[in-house]
Amino acid sequence: MSNSKIEETVRRSYASKPKYAEIMPGVPEDYPQIKTLGDLLKINYKHVTIESQLRGNLIAKLKSGEHPYPGIIGYDDDVLPAVNRAILSGHDILLVGQIGQAKTKLAEAIAKNLLSPIPVIRGTITNDIPTTIPEEHLSALLADKEVVRTVPEFTVSRECEEIVRQDKLETKIDWLSGIDRFKYILSTPDISVKDLVGQIDAIKIAKKGVELYSMESYSAGQLLQARHGILCIDELPVLDPRKQVSLLSVLQEGRFTTGAYPVVFRPDVKIIATANPIDYTHSGKIIEPLFDRLKSHVDTHYPKTVNDEMLIIAQETRIADPTNVFLPIFIIKAIAKITQATRAHPDVNHDKGVSVRMAVHSMEMMIGEAERTRSIVYGIKAVPRFCDIHCIHQSSKFELAEMEDTRDNRKNLLDSVIDSILKEVSLEYVDKVSPDQIAKMKSEFAKNKAFQVSQVLPGGKNAQTSDYESQLMKFPALKATVAETLSAITNEQKQLAEHANQLGILTDSIALSDLNGEFTAAVTEVILEGLRHIQPPLLDKKDNSYALAQ
Repeated sequence: MSNSKIEETVRRSYASKPKYAEIMPGVPEDYPQIKTLGDLLKINYKHVTIESQLRGNLIAKLKSGEHPYPGIIGYDDDVLPAVNRAILSGHDILLVGQIGQAKTKLAEAIAKNLLSPIPVIRGTITNDIPTTIPEEHLSALLADKEVVRTVPEFTVSRECEEIVRQDKLETKIDWLSGIDRFKYILSTPDISVKDLVGQIDAIKIAKKGVELYSMESYSAGQLLQARHGILCIDELPVLDPRKQVSLLSVLQEGRFTTGAYPVVFRPDVKIIATANPIDYTHSGKIIEPLFDRLKSHVDTHYPKTVNDEMLIIAQETRIADPTNVFLPIFIIKAIAKITQATRAHPDVNHDKGVSVRMAVHSMEMMIGEAERTRSIVYGIKAVPRFCDIHCIHQSSKFELAEMEDTRDNRKNLLDSVIDSILKEVSLEYVDKVSPDQIAKMKSEFAKNKAFQVSQVLPGGKNAQTSDYESQLMKFPALKATVAETLSAITNEQKQLAEHANQLGILTDSIALSDLNGEFTAAVTEVILEGLRHIQPPLLDKKDNSYALAQ
């Protein structure tokens, strides 16, 4: 193609309205078929700013009744409305909350669900969109002419320019998703200003022989690598004031410079920062100008209900083989309540908080214990039981405030919480048992003396008891109670799975299917534990044996 035709093609594309219908802000309906720079010019492609993408996609989801942030649980009444207001207002956001309150997960969800795909030149790290190059510059690159720069402003990288100069209209583009334009920085003391805004690269100068302040000497920092996307800065107050200052011009004017480098960068980026409440003060660790320029401050919180905590556990628990694990609802409920009770305990440090991760990691411990003691050796499905519960000491992380913060004190406090919650959860089921059934079970225990429980199965190296089903044959009334409770728990389990499914949570590990005697054993332990706590108590527990209370 002649130079005059190239100039005409670029001029027409830049001056004309788009030839396509949008399925999202800035996204042509047939965008997967648009694969080259020539394709973009042919349809008169127009880039839509990140602010317009976020706003437009949020509006579309709200109109259609679609949840904008799948996977974010427990925030529908307060946090998400605040985030939506911020996005509609075009604000950068500071999420303020304690550890384990899904602040980073929320930032990721915004990027994943509210950013439109954009066309970037393949092989560039600064998300270079070719049609954002000034018209005369793009014409010069396509005609292999020198680019005359009248304004010291970065539009695309030199690598991008060289690719366009070489491949012309056949320059390959990739449609980059929102989550691929999400950049995460954990604020640590070793983060430098250069990490944020980029730097003049001495290695490039030496290898390529370029001038000190040539565009070719620049290496992009996180702000430019997140261009046309979201930069999440976790624990912002940890950055020292000098580094925080480097963000001011981006938040105020949408641009930045780096040291003496005579170029202006406009990253078209939204910043979502996080902070702990104890660091969140005007005179504290966030400098006041930055505090002011992060226009929307949104408070997060821990799950307010047991049900929300349970759904988070079901969603976030990592299971190597979900089809070989079953999580009974009473186990999920017990872990959720233990976490919430620990979080609310007067002796626990409330400034530090008790993360939702304690619940998730505790459930993973319970699965590992069920696998270690039964599932792996005997080739059966892993079903956690109450007898596995004390393994969660390994994953329960919190600090004490009103007493000396020692391992023994933390262990004693958690043991107390576990005992209290096992009582509470088991009584939910045993309180439904009729007085006549209680009387029958009392008579059975008077005759048969005791019911043995164990983490291991008969025939194992450390086995101490017969299996639960054979023991139940000696306790007909207890067996009937277990069967009735199994039916009630089955209905409760189905409701949990249905709710989880509505939220897009994978339900393999909570759905009822192909269960073996392990589920019966788990329910039996719930009933036996509950019979210890009815008034008056029917059973006592000593070691691994439940016997008639004296």
